[in-house]
Amino acid sequence: MVNLVAAQKPLLHGLMKMAGVQPYTVEIEPGTVMNFWVPCETLKKPKKGEKNIQELNKPTKPVVVLVHGFAAEGIVTWQFQIGALTKKYSVYVPDLLFFGGSSTDNADRSPAFQAQNLAKGLAKLGIYKCIAVGFSYGGMVAFKLAGLYPSLVESMVVSGSILAMTDSITDETVSRLGFSSSSELLLPNSVKGLKALLSVAVHKKLWFPDRLHKDYLEVMFTNRKERSELLDALVISNKDPIVPKFPQKIHLLWGEKDQIFNLELAHNMKEQLGENATFQGIKNAGHLVHLERPCVYNRYLKQFLASLHAEGSQK
Repeated sequence: MVNLVAAQKPLLHGLMKMAGVQPYTVEIEPGTVMNFWVPCETLKKPKKGEKNIQELNKPTKPVVVLVHGFAAEGIVTWQFQIGALTKKYSVYVPDLLFFGGSSTDNADRSPAFQAQNLAKGLAKLGIYKCIAVGFSYGGMVAFKLAGLYPSLVESMVVSGSILAMTDSITDETVSRLGFSSSSELLLPNSVKGLKALLSVAVHKKLWFPDRLHKDYLEVMFTNRKERSELLDALVISNKDPIVPKFPQKIHLLWGEKDQIFNLELAHNMKEQLGENATFQGIKNAGHLVHLERPCVYNRYLKQFLASLHAEGSQK
């Protein structure tokens, strides 16, 4: 029987190419590769006799890097944002390690390791300055990226994420949502488990046939062992967290009904981040705010990006 989600992939890939991005694989180092969706205009045509594109042109517009969450790869997460941004921005959409064809033989599973490889991949694509937009797990990776490479990340937009998953936040979150662990919540292995994840991730309840849930599980929840290790590596002791002083402007763009990382956590984080942080809530939207209310999300995102451009032109 045909997997409906897998069958839709070529359609989504075609739509992404129409929106202005194409896949490009970067070898970070031997044993580690990352897939990126890069602006079509940066891809040089292969020379005569060459099968693959060897070099890329550098982007001519401000660079926006969209970093995905834990339950889907890059273009699935950001499918409604890419086309909205490509007219004014060079949009890059990485697949983090163990998502969407990206992999490593290194045993490190920390978000810092993800950030380091993302920075190396961007450098190989000729990107040395960008605005990072991170959702959920991708937000935690983006925070690491901004902390480790402040000259690379000029500013950030973060949705449904926090600086770090302390053991107390982890325990409180999974207990409040009725799960026994982060893996049970974020790595469902059954239709029932996926439905439970979706029920806490969205504000307005959605209905899909069980067949579609089953097909989604098969396609999107691969590399289960490695992803479980990624979740384990996220959690740090309450004694360890130190809030870094970010020089970048950080805009928190949040679904006001987010059940996973609620408004209280968002406002607490804003206070921790200090005067460089701003907050904007979106009504009637949960954790998956960019998918539930994409038009509103895109409008606010573009407003923030435009404000950065205006500030830059005044300097």
